[in-house]
Amino acid sequence: MSGSAERRWLAFDTSTDVLSLAVARGQQVWSQTLPGGAQASSGLIPAVLALLDEAGMPLASLDAIVFGRGPGSFTGLRTACAVAQGLAFGVDLPVLPVDTLLAVAEEARWSQVQAGALAPDTALSVLALLDARMDEVYSAVYHWQPVPGASHGLWQEAAPLQVGAPEKLQMPEGRMVLQAGNAFAAYGDRLLQGVSGGLRCEALPTAAALLRLAPALWAQGLAVPAEQAMPLYIRDKVANTTAERDAMKAQALQAQSALAKATAQP
Repeated sequence: MSGSAERRWLAFDTSTDVLSLAVARGQQVWSQTLPGGAQASSGLIPAVLALLDEAGMPLASLDAIVFGRGPGSFTGLRTACAVAQGLAFGVDLPVLPVDTLLAVAEEARWSQVQAGALAPDTALSVLALLDARMDEVYSAVYHWQPVPGASHGLWQEAAPLQVGAPEKLQMPEGRMVLQAGNAFAAYGDRLLQGVSGGLRCEALPTAAALLRLAPALWAQGLAVPAEQAMPLYIRDKVANTTAERDAMKAQALQAQSALAKATAQP
């Protein structure tokens, strides 16, 4: 594995209709965005291998595989976990699961800083939202606090992940609040009824956001063995059934097979 001064990561998220993929060597990042949904299961593995090749980084040279574990599309989460498992098993790497709503919060904060709407050291709260379909939204609240003397900040969960009707959402109190996600077009005025003002930002859980979050999560010891790459579901009626576990195992084996074929080529 690489030294601490130049961490190497592979990150991907397939929890929405967008497949977001990136690799990093130190501060250098290669990224790609592709159609997600049903296409993610067939497109993710070749896209990963192609991007690693473009970056000149063998899979075995990585520190960890970072992936969005959910909540999100059930099929997409299964794909992400299975591919993370398969690739990590193949070269004995740890995996770093990241909540997709935390990635939404980071992507929104970063985009607002880049646009000049927020100062880089602005403490804020983010109400992260993703369309959960079935007339519901996934939501969570996070606080971001700058670290004095450092170029980064720290995220803290302020309200747990939940799923429910858009009308039941409540605006966090206190500091500056940024509303972020992909649920605004679908639910419009049903979100945060009676709330005016504040910043709103369309945002998805991108691989670039996962890469920015990875160092702090790694430092907290949140990397786990490959077999613990499991999806995060927050709907009670959704369980990791025997059939779904079998499907994840099949996809993980497919990832290992694709890796073996790729590395066997001259």
